[in-house]
Amino acid sequence: SGLVLEIASGTGEHALAFARRFSNLAWQPSDPDPEALASIAAWQAEGPDNLRPPIQLDVCAAEWPVSGADAMLCVNMVHIAPWEAALGLLDGAARLLKPGAPLILYGPWLEADVEPAPSNLAFDQSLRARDPRWGLRLVEDFAREAAGRGLHLMERRLMPSNNLMLRFEKGGRSTKLYCFGLGWASWTRAAHRRIANRAGPTC
Repeated sequence: SGLVLEIASGTGEHALAFARRFSNLAWQPSDPDPEALASIAAWQAEGPDNLRPPIQLDVCAAEWPVSGADAMLCVNMVHIAPWEAALGLLDGAARLLKPGAPLILYGPWLEADVEPAPSNLAFDQSLRARDPRWGLRLVEDFAREAAGRGLHLMERRLMPSNNLMLRFEKGGRSTKLYCFGLGWASWTRAAHRRIANRAGPTC
């Protein structure tokens, strides 16, 4: 049980899927874009009772329109937004999450000691061509910034199409786990099927 705050929910289709899959959780979608909010609201209207109406949330804002969360989920945002948006996400998670609560991210990443897939390199180049502030982020850089805010990388999971799931925990003891199973896939399978090709926050 508890409240999951989803950051950058996009169209809202995966928020609907998650709310149906995890009926014991209150699911709070959010997005900064009015068109996305309208789409989320349309899906929420036909969703289960645990799917809340969307809220407008800019990760770069100093204050968010929510006082706390038991978990946070962010799917495919940090690479299609400026680095400042990633830092804003971490700042918000540090403010809102309770000790032991998770921040879960899903998407394509780069890693210092792992050879990147050619498709990820091509994707990174295409993103930077669209906006030089965008691009795939290094896990190590993000984890370093997270640790400085009391959020520690507890788990890394390989996911389909060269994506990763990263689980950070507020106040946890940092570790680097290379797991090849899909035990966390239920959190991300619906999102993997419903990724919108859209821009993230502009900051």
